[in-house]
Amino acid sequence: MLKEGQKAPAFSLPADDGSTISLRDFAGRNLVLYFYPKDSTPGCTREAEAFRDALSDLERRNAVVVGVSKDSTASHCRFRDKYALNFRLLTDGDGKVLEKYGAWGEKVRYGKKSVGVIRSTVVIGPDGVVKKVFPKVKVDGHAEEVIAALDALEGATADQPGG
Repeated sequence: MLKEGQKAPAFSLPADDGSTISLRDFAGRNLVLYFYPKDSTPGCTREAEAFRDALSDLERRNAVVVGVSKDSTASHCRFRDKYALNFRLLTDGDGKVLEKYGAWGEKVRYGKKSVGVIRSTVVIGPDGVVKKVFPKVKVDGHAEEVIAALDALEGATADQPGG
């Protein structure tokens, strides 16, 4: 499992806009990297809409939002366009990045065990270090939790000598 304070695992994945996005692209910014099971499903749609609606608040905190699932880029494009999403969606078709970030594994839903994407979020600081891990996200209120975590991190940085 990913731990706060460790260097974030490097990644390079195809994005919904046809580009390839890497962790290094976000140097100097906070990265809100969220992992979700499936485009256009009810919970994933609510989560994406919440991040969409909170994006200006997140940007004021020097943060960029990126969603990751195993869905294809074509599926991501339909999802993005249907819900007017204003951030990038990345495709992790082989699940290697999901595994590196602890977002793939056994989960229980309605009493039934399965293996798949674990809804989770990782906040990576401008220095590439994991600042906050949300290992099992509840959709409602999550965007606000991320904003509060960024505020707490900013406060911690400001309290440090030279910060």
